[in-house]
Amino acid sequence: MRLVIATCSVDYLGRLTAHLPLATRLLLVKADGSVLVHSDGGSYKPLNWMSPPCRLTVEEPSEVEAADGTTAVWVVQAGTGRGAKASAKQTDQLRIRIHEVLHDTSHDLGVDPGLVKDGVEAHLQALLAEHITTLGAGYSLVRREYMTAIGPVDILCRDADGVHVAVEIKRRGEIDGVEQLTRYLELLNRDPHLTTGGPVRGVFAAQEIKPQARTLAADRGIRCLTLDYDALRGADDPLQRLF
Repeated sequence: MRLVIATCSVDYLGRLTAHLPLATRLLLVKADGSVLVHSDGGSYKPLNWMSPPCRLTVEEPSEVEAADGTTAVWVVQAGTGRGAKASAKQTDQLRIRIHEVLHDTSHDLGVDPGLVKDGVEAHLQALLAEHITTLGAGYSLVRREYMTAIGPVDILCRDADGVHVAVEIKRRGEIDGVEQLTRYLELLNRDPHLTTGGPVRGVFAAQEIKPQARTLAADRGIRCLTLDYDALRGADDPLQRLF
């Protein structure tokens, strides 16, 4: 992990454009190749970022940039593929113009053991895997905790048409859970063994899903599913309900 505190401006170029004017910010360069730009506010979410796979190079500033006070330019280019099969995402680029570096350190954090889920989430995962047709008729389980380069997908399964489906399970579904599933789907859809029947689809499953998370999921083509914990474990019989 490399931590750089610098006075900089940031431009995101690609499917959309975004500009962060000159200010002092924290730049994180992680071992997986991701680059994140943070301010001193806004909680945990970065102002801008580039997810792996991507490549960071440092360039000399142009005459115009140098005249404006830029001492170095970080160019973070998305994607590593080449040729006709290269993803359209590979046009995305972060340009970070460094004016002054106030702090620059690197630390080896080692291998992270990953998130240890609380009892309810772990039970939901086990129960949904056992009753996989809760997702729909014809669904079949591939495996739980399907490992990717950035962490395990809670459940990987196939639908009735043989298309792979990645399921992220939360007790309370919020925007960060949708973001997490989005990152998993980006990686899974690069694996040709998983996309023979079509692109890997996503299901965001939780006991409660916030409206903002539903909106983001719908925008990204991810299906939301509200889970009934008692019904999954057989403690609630819908036929016995009065309402």
